[in-house]
Amino acid sequence: MSRLGSIVSGMRSTLRETAAAIAAGLLLTTAFPKPSVAVLAWMALVPLLVSLQGQRPGERFRLGFIAGLVHYLTLLYWVAYTMQVYGHLPISVSVPVLFLFSACLAVFFGGFTLCCTGPILAAPAPTIMAVPALWVGFEYLRSVLFTGFPWELLGYSQYENRTLIQIADLAGIWGVSYLVAMGNALLAAATVAVLRRRSGQPASFSGRDAVAVAVGVLLFAASWGYGAFRIGDMERKLARAPTLRAGMVQGNIPQGIKWDRRFQRRTTEKYIQLSTRLKPERPDLVVWPETATPFYLFHDEELTEAVLEGVRETGAPFLIGSNAAERRGGKIRYFNSAFLVDPEGRRLARYDKVHLVPYGEYVPLKRFFPFIGKLVEHVGDFDHGVRGEILETDNLRLGVQICYEIIFPSLSRTLADNGATLLVNITNDAWYGRTAAPYQHFSMAVFRAVENRRSLIRAANTGISGCIDPVGRVLVRTKLFEDAALTCEVPVWGEKSLYTRTGGLFPALCLAGGVFAVFRYRKQAGT
Repeated sequence: MSRLGSIVSGMRSTLRETAAAIAAGLLLTTAFPKPSVAVLAWMALVPLLVSLQGQRPGERFRLGFIAGLVHYLTLLYWVAYTMQVYGHLPISVSVPVLFLFSACLAVFFGGFTLCCTGPILAAPAPTIMAVPALWVGFEYLRSVLFTGFPWELLGYSQYENRTLIQIADLAGIWGVSYLVAMGNALLAAATVAVLRRRSGQPASFSGRDAVAVAVGVLLFAASWGYGAFRIGDMERKLARAPTLRAGMVQGNIPQGIKWDRRFQRRTTEKYIQLSTRLKPERPDLVVWPETATPFYLFHDEELTEAVLEGVRETGAPFLIGSNAAERRGGKIRYFNSAFLVDPEGRRLARYDKVHLVPYGEYVPLKRFFPFIGKLVEHVGDFDHGVRGEILETDNLRLGVQICYEIIFPSLSRTLADNGATLLVNITNDAWYGRTAAPYQHFSMAVFRAVENRRSLIRAANTGISGCIDPVGRVLVRTKLFEDAALTCEVPVWGEKSLYTRTGGLFPALCLAGGVFAVFRYRKQAGT
């Protein structure tokens, strides 16, 4: 009977811990757009961290994996929607692919919890010091391994907390993730202490623990104080900076007809008409979204001339998203590009997308998996451009990022470090429909502006187009699925932030610190 009771007790414990992991995943998703309940990010990891108490390595990994799987399934549900609606894959294929993708990302969650050994979670000091470092270290790995996918890192949940996110110009998005993870660690340590006292276990609190708590509180207070100071300081500086009036054109072309030849002229004319509406406002730059032209600009002579006539009519430089093709070494190469055109319709420069979407713009390992195709309608695979390339006119130095390139902090940082004084993100978020994805995508763009202290112009085929200033203030924004032609005056700033100069130093230090903590406590852990 006692053995049966032990089994039942163990099953109940396992169910409680699994429920805690599921709750952590759901709470974390709720912190991001939409519904964007940002405060939940500060406590979402607590159930998971508490459930790890006294667990063996395999169980720690399992609980982390479950939390990650639940989080990514609910955060990235739109992946299945996109594959089904626009990739024309049956739901019997798109849903398993979503599960597989989420499972791959959940491995990083599992790795994080695996490293949260018993001694690290046994007392407040190691919990508060090691957990944030480990979390950021694994976020960094997720951002760089296997082409990387840093979609909605923990810190992005705070994109509307303008005061807090100012530390991004020191440590990037990683600094904000560190703070939020530390908040979770503090709450988890307090929760464990309370539970131990209730169960009659000793819950000692050493001087080292007191110091760790004080450091955590002071770090948050210092970050908040820095943010308040930096906003005022930047606003004074930006008030004296030159400004640029940018025009953004949102054509709102349905994805289902975008590449239909029957609608080529109608789509082109719509973009031209929307652009000429901006003429009375005398923009210094007009931005069209990713692949705005449903043809190859400067190859299709008739439609290209129609576009250039619209440029001349508007009387401003244009940045136009379009596919490009050129013959090199007897082979035709394709690019997802942005063309800079002067007010007279002359081509000045071209940026080619650097970080391509696997299975969207090229097929990885195509030689070994020839049966796997792309989801994007195009003649062949895209080639990548040159990292950090700037587009220049007489008075503009543009750092262009196409579509999801904006979620990679290092790409924007390289552009700013190479002298870009204005960041421009062009995208086609029609793929996502009315899911949470466009809002998630836009939230990450806010950090690129703050990290590098650059204004950011964003033009989307359909929402969210807008302007973000160097302190992360959203000056204007459009809604989803609406035609729009709007302008915004933004400051042009050229000074480099500490983050722009140092790049990925902070997350690398966190990764090293997390590894050091694991090895330091490995003898005590016995794992």
